Amino acid sequence: MDNKELVKEALAAREMAYVPYSNFAVGAALLTKEGKVYRGCNIENAAYSPTNCAERTAFFKAVSEGEREFAAIAVVGGPAGEPPVDFCYPCGVCRQVMAEFCPDEFVVLIGKSEEEFREHTLSDILPHTFRDADLHK
Repeated sequence: MDNKELVKEALAAREMAYVPYSNFAVGAALLTKEGKVYRGCNIENAAYSPTNCAERTAFFKAVSEGEREFAAIAVVGGPAGEPPVDFCYPCGVCRQVMAEFCPDEFVVLIGKSEEEFREHTLSDILPHTFRDADLHK
């Protein structure tokens, strides 16, 4: 799957977002090394803290089905009901979840559309990563 197709999957996932409080819809498409795509959207809650981000939704779906090896993720976001107008980067919690399952070279695509996106690595967006090895120093 090429980058444009993965961003397209994230845009489709964004359509399922449940965002009655922020009205800010985010979609993510997580690509496994075997080529399977797991979509995720943000899901809000009136109590706010139980809200889940699109990126974590995609990762948790994949991991709950036994996936452990990932190649890339695409993330898109913006006002619900409108096309994205800016680049929407993952929050710190989502970046840390990525670090739990992905190496530094994991590809992170941040898109506005299928034609306009930025490509980063996990180490670009999360330098000085905290991982399992840090617990044993």
